[in-house]
Amino acid sequence: MQQNIDMREKSDIIDKLYKAWNLNRLNKLYDYLVKNDINTVTVNDIQYPDKLRNLTDYPYMLYYYGDIITANRLKSVAIVGARECTNYGIDTAAFFSRELSKNGINIVSGAARGIDAVAHKTTLQNNGFTTAVLGCGIDTVYPAENKNIYDNIKRNGCLISEFPPGTRPLSYNFPIRNRIISGLSDYILVVEAAERSGSLITASLALEMGKDVGAVPGSIFSKSSAGCNKLIRDGALTVTEIDDILPILGLPSKNINSLGGVNRIEGKSKKKIYDILSDNPMHIDDILKIVNIDITLLYELLLEMQLDDLVRCVSGDYYVKVNDI
Repeated sequence: MQQNIDMREKSDIIDKLYKAWNLNRLNKLYDYLVKNDINTVTVNDIQYPDKLRNLTDYPYMLYYYGDIITANRLKSVAIVGARECTNYGIDTAAFFSRELSKNGINIVSGAARGIDAVAHKTTLQNNGFTTAVLGCGIDTVYPAENKNIYDNIKRNGCLISEFPPGTRPLSYNFPIRNRIISGLSDYILVVEAAERSGSLITASLALEMGKDVGAVPGSIFSKSSAGCNKLIRDGALTVTEIDDILPILGLPSKNINSLGGVNRIEGKSKKKIYDILSDNPMHIDDILKIVNIDITLLYELLLEMQLDDLVRCVSGDYYVKVNDI
């Protein structure tokens, strides 16, 4: 009796597998891939990313656009963070993406809005290489506002998805794809994250894989930095400059963040910014009126000064003085 039940269950499983991968569906998928120039790679192919082979639940097949060989060859750092990010998060993500990509590092992220988009965009602007891991089908641009970034990565980087074409960006897909972001990366940097954030899932998965995880500290008054500050409290590496990352990757230090390393004009601007700040928070608009420089440059200088522990963003766009130059 038990044998008959087991045989029926086995037959039922075989029938379901056959229906899931019948020849007609496979042919339609193949035709769609050819028509849309979508590349595929399986775990049995030499082009399959070596780092993913170490995952216990590695994806058997990946759909991709772009240069997957370079994505596999380069040292890789995942830069992840909040979708609803602050100016501090934007500046920090841009800074690390720019400087790491200049050192030949592949910047990996999830193509979402916010920190992900900044990481990809900044890397491309600096002629670096970036890999985007999607939480939907390779033929789906999500969010739509990242269409230009998507197209640029398609031409100059690598777009990867384990989901078949046509897969919608459903919420439960994104935690699934996070293991691939962690798996592809040699180091995971969380730039800005709330206490309950998908970026923390990526960090947790990376730790389970035995990978180094770093976090950029933020204001104790900012909810957007609560996740990063908690990661640091729980043992993540504190990251305030790229020299906190490069040696771990086996690359030489650059020492680019010291104040003595900036040019004379920027040095004067930093001194002027520092002189007008005090223990009382000052809004960036008020700083801008006094120093009279380009707003983009002002944000860059304030970020560098934060990384050098000279000023601190205490809430929103308010800054206070920390240490003496």
